[in-house]
Amino acid sequence: MFPQYWLEAATPAFNLVGLVVCIGGLTLAQRMTRRWPGYVIALIGFLIAATPMLYQYISAMRYGQ
Repeated sequence: MFPQYWLEAATPAFNLVGLVVCIGGLTLAQRMTRRWPGYVIALIGFLIAATPMLYQYISAMRYGQ
């Protein structure tokens, strides 16, 4: 199977994990005096959730589909 099929099948898992990490990071940023570690964790969560879409975008740009 192609990696794209595996990634499409795992999209809900990426979205769920990314959402939980993002919310955790934002909660951490709200409770701490230094907010930047929480914002970095929230950014990582966003990137986890956006991974399937970014992969499809990059592969479409690469192969011209």
